[in-house]
Amino acid sequence: MKDFRYFAPTEIVFGKEAEKKTGLYAAKHGKKALLVYGEGSVVRSGLLDRVKESLEAEGLFVCMYGGAHPNPALSHAEEGVKAALEFGADLIIGVGGGSSIDTAKAIAHGAANPKVPLWDLWTGKVLLVQSLPIGAVLTIPAAGSEMSNSAVLTNEEIGKKAGLTTDLNRCRFAVMNPALGSTIPPYQIAAGVADIMMHTMERYFIPDSQAELTDEIAEGLLRIVIKNGAAILKDPADYNAMGEIFWASSLSHNNLTECGRDRDFSVHKLGHALSARYGVTHGASLTAVWGAWAEELYRECLPRFARFAEKVWGVEQDNEERAAAEGIRRTVEYFASAGMPVSLSELGLEPSDEDIRALALDATRNDTVKLSRIRPMDSADIERIFQRAK
Repeated sequence: MKDFRYFAPTEIVFGKEAEKKTGLYAAKHGKKALLVYGEGSVVRSGLLDRVKESLEAEGLFVCMYGGAHPNPALSHAEEGVKAALEFGADLIIGVGGGSSIDTAKAIAHGAANPKVPLWDLWTGKVLLVQSLPIGAVLTIPAAGSEMSNSAVLTNEEIGKKAGLTTDLNRCRFAVMNPALGSTIPPYQIAAGVADIMMHTMERYFIPDSQAELTDEIAEGLLRIVIKNGAAILKDPADYNAMGEIFWASSLSHNNLTECGRDRDFSVHKLGHALSARYGVTHGASLTAVWGAWAEELYRECLPRFARFAEKVWGVEQDNEERAAAEGIRRTVEYFASAGMPVSLSELGLEPSDEDIRALALDATRNDTVKLSRIRPMDSADIERIFQRAK
């Protein structure tokens, strides 16, 4: 087992009508809250009003900032920083899914460092050492941003999507009412389930790792998500199944399933390249390439892939390579059965060879970063995976 540090300070408020308690927990961290939300569903459902009323009941002043993009945009976050500064916000709360919460994180960082360009903070050109407190009211289980130390932004001007990992991304509190997930469109549910699985698998396929308890947690989480993901696609009003998915979303990305083993996230780098260039849904960008990534590498990490097949999918092991291949097949089949794309063409893309080369360079930062803990891969290797995914 490798050395690790585990830090998960987010206070979780989980249950029916939990959003009505937002003010009680927000009041611990500020008096002037900027509410960051998306395209309007939280308005139409009345959720935003309930959150606002809860905050005001506890004596907080509230400013609304809507329009968060499905792939959080730098320009929108920069405008949010201006709104936060004009309002004098001392607390930023994301209401929605990962897009709203990641945008809230970016605004919190920018508002605490108003003289530094936000993209410079995001890309590490300037070290981020302070931020405003961040809270979350979760409506879509997927990104796990409500408990994670990471967030992503897309710089539309240069067509680049980048992630930032820092403890300053940790939400102080996260409010979760699984009933809010009942109105999510099936495609969003499926993309969310895929993202939760990916967050877990990106920490699982690490060669020569020995972390038995962490393995069991990850495998159990995946089995629960597979089972309950199918249930909520059939009936989004199934509160218990939706509750399992909400909680799995948080645990899949709060670093628990990497303790003693660490992480990889090479598939996410491929997905980010696709999302930045083509604006595709994050979860769908991952399912479109995961099978090709796994087929490229599984023979070099057979024990892990074979264990995954056995523990997650119940594949009997008479031969490691056959078991591993069957586990990959069942995973891809599950994504497809949920309505997720499992190739670039199913994602609606027909990239040329030149496009593929550009994507590979984007994923590897112009060939300056090698991807994968299984076998370090340069842009030529990544290009081959994208070609296989076509």
